[in-house]
Amino acid sequence: MMQKLEYPSVGEVLWRDTLPNGLRLAVIPKPGYTRSFAFFAANYGGADRRFRLGDDFVETPLGVAHFLEHKMFDMPDGDNALTLFSRSGAQPNAWTSNGMTGYYFESTRDFGENLRTLLRFVSTPYFTEESVAKEQGIIGQEIRMTEDDPDSVVWEELMRALYASHPVRDSVVGTVESIARITPQTLYDCHRVFYNPGNMCLTVVGDVDPAFVRDTALELLPAHGGEQPVRDYGVPEAPEPFKPRFDRAMAVSAPQFLAGVKLTPGLLGDALLRQKVVGGLAVSCLYGKSSPFYSRLYARGLLNADFSADTEAVAGTVTVVAGGESRDPEAVLAEMLAEARAAAEGGLDPAGFERRKKAAYGQRIRALSSFAGLCAAAAEAEFAGYGVLDVFSAAASVTAEEVRAFIAEHLREDRFAMSVVTPAR
Repeated sequence: MMQKLEYPSVGEVLWRDTLPNGLRLAVIPKPGYTRSFAFFAANYGGADRRFRLGDDFVETPLGVAHFLEHKMFDMPDGDNALTLFSRSGAQPNAWTSNGMTGYYFESTRDFGENLRTLLRFVSTPYFTEESVAKEQGIIGQEIRMTEDDPDSVVWEELMRALYASHPVRDSVVGTVESIARITPQTLYDCHRVFYNPGNMCLTVVGDVDPAFVRDTALELLPAHGGEQPVRDYGVPEAPEPFKPRFDRAMAVSAPQFLAGVKLTPGLLGDALLRQKVVGGLAVSCLYGKSSPFYSRLYARGLLNADFSADTEAVAGTVTVVAGGESRDPEAVLAEMLAEARAAAEGGLDPAGFERRKKAAYGQRIRALSSFAGLCAAAAEAEFAGYGVLDVFSAAASVTAEEVRAFIAEHLREDRFAMSVVTPAR
C-alpha cells in the first residue's frame, strides 16, 4: 500500500511506495492543475562504467549510459516513442547525468495513455547494428561540439582537478573512440542490468490519482526486479584536490572559471540530505547574490550577474562549486578563501544568516511550482533514501553553528581547485 506523507507547512502531500518488483514510486498530487509531469528514471549514469554482478566485474566503455538514452526511443514495431507522444499532445524528452538517466513527458491531456507509453518504451530495448552505427555518428558530432564549448570544458576540467580517479571526472557523453566500441549487445546488457524495476524510480506531479499510477506500473512493468549491480568507483578519494589548477585558452571574450571542493563521499539518507542542505546554505551565506562578498566584487567589476554557487551530489560524490565570468579569477578565488576563513574563525552574522536561511526556504517553496524540477529531485531523493519534501524540515532546523563548522571543515584553502578558460590570443 502507498504511504501518504503530509507536509502542512508547505501545503503538499507525498505518496510513496516500493512495488514488489523493487520500483520506487513518488507521487505529488496537484489538484486543479491542467498539466501533469511524469519522470521515469534509472539509477544509472555516466559514472557507472564498472560494476559487479555476482562474482564478476564488468567494464563498459565511457559514454554508454548517454548512448543508451538516445537509443531507447526506438520501438521494435518500427514506431518511435516521440511520435506516440506527439499524437497524445505530450512533450517528451530525456537526459543523462553522471548518476541518473531520466525519461519524461509533460501533458495537459491523455495522462494515462502517455504514462503507458513512457513505461512501455523505457522498459522495451530495441537496438540494431545499423541504428547503433548511425547514432555513433550523431553522438560523435555532439562530442566535438562539447569539446569546443567553454562551459563544458571549464566544468569537466574542474572535476579532473578535484578527483584523481572517480569516474565523475570524465565526460558523460564519452569520447569518439569510446563510443565506437559500443555494440547492440553492450546496450542490451546495460539495459538488462540497470533498467530493471529494482534500479528505477517513477515520479509524478499533477492532478493525478496515485493509485492509478501504481496500478499502471504494476500492469506494464516486469513482475520481478533483477540483480542489483554493485558499482565500483575506484579507491576512496583524498580530501585534497588531485591538482589545484587547470588552464586552457579558448575562443571566449573574458575568462570563465569554476572553483570547488569535494566533500566526504558515500553518505545516504538523512545524512546526505543534511550535508546538501548545510552545504547549500553555506555557499549562499558566503557567496550568494545577496552576500557582502558578491556586492563587493560586483562593485569592483570582478563579478557579474552570471556568478553562481551551489552544492551538487551525484554518483557517490558531493561537490561545492562556485564560478562564472571574471577578468581576474585569481582575485575572486582569493576573496572566496578570505570570506570562508573569516566565517570559520569568527562565525556568521546572526541577522544575515537568518535572512539567507529564510530566502533559501522561500526559493524551495517557489521550486514546488516547477513540475520538472520537482520530479527529478524526487527521483534523486528516492535513490538516495529520503523523501523529496523532507528538505523543508531539514532546512528549517539548520543552525548557524552547523554552517560555520561546515565552512571550517571543507572550505579551506588546501581543499580548493580551480579551472579557468582564458581568451585565446
